[in-house]
Amino acid sequence: MKAIQCVEWGLPDRLRLVELADPQPKPGEVRVRVGAAGVNYPDALLVQKKYQVQPPLPFTPGAEIAGEIDAVGDGVTDRAVGQRVVAFVGLGGFAEKVCTDVRRTIPLPAGVSDEVAAGFTLTYATSQHALAHRAQLKAGETLLVLGAAGGVGLAAVELGKLAGARVIAAASSDEKLAACHAAGADALINYSTLDLREAVKTCTGGKGVDVVYDPVGGAYTELALRSIAWRGRLLVIGFTSGEIPRIPANLLLLKEASAVGVYWGEFAQRDPQGNARLIDELMAWLAQGRLRPRVSKAFALADTARALEDLLQRRAIGKLVLRP
Repeated sequence: MKAIQCVEWGLPDRLRLVELADPQPKPGEVRVRVGAAGVNYPDALLVQKKYQVQPPLPFTPGAEIAGEIDAVGDGVTDRAVGQRVVAFVGLGGFAEKVCTDVRRTIPLPAGVSDEVAAGFTLTYATSQHALAHRAQLKAGETLLVLGAAGGVGLAAVELGKLAGARVIAAASSDEKLAACHAAGADALINYSTLDLREAVKTCTGGKGVDVVYDPVGGAYTELALRSIAWRGRLLVIGFTSGEIPRIPANLLLLKEASAVGVYWGEFAQRDPQGNARLIDELMAWLAQGRLRPRVSKAFALADTARALEDLLQRRAIGKLVLRP
């Protein structure tokens, strides 16, 4: 089979397309013929040795996949050859085939394409865990989403609207904001041309926002925190700007605000039953058409480096996927 391998740490252009033997499922595992693999910002960090997880070299990146089971290991009784599934595999997804623990697989609803499914798990689970569990977002509250046109950002916009919140989407271009508007955002802020703090003040009549969803970091974190309402919650999702911000603690004190970390992957490991309920709810909404993930581009496996570079340069709108 063909697969992408990271054989040395560095930028995505150092990745190699290689030929490997087909993996064989161990007891309790299934092998999935990958129809599509989601491309995520952590993948781009991982190959540069900048992520919190650092696997030994060489390895195949790719955390989430969708496709068809083509082999099952001993002891597997609740999945079958030919069944379509989505799986959060952690590693190994940028390949034609991958083996994974059967417990990591979720049957795909009828009518959901591999491309949509492969870009769904990480972004929507992260955003729903953040909004529902960590922020406890309530109907009628105001949610500010930074980097709102990215994969997790657009998911947060959609899920915020489903929760009954008023959603303010902030992004760096009018093209990106058009995607946010299509996803249901109530107000739009182009923070490359507007002062974020003043724009939030205008959008909220001076009250501020109840929840900030921040996957960007850098200078925008403090600006957003200064725009927060009494007892607001700042959700720390990630740092796509490349800069981990220092949060002035006095801003939390003055408004009895909270800075709340969000790490869905660790939550899923520590509370598998809670995560299963979360995923089941999201899959039901997807099947009902209440969520409409945007996949803006599909790349061939040989173009993995270009896909990751688009993420690093913040050129992507919504999700990017690979089609092995």
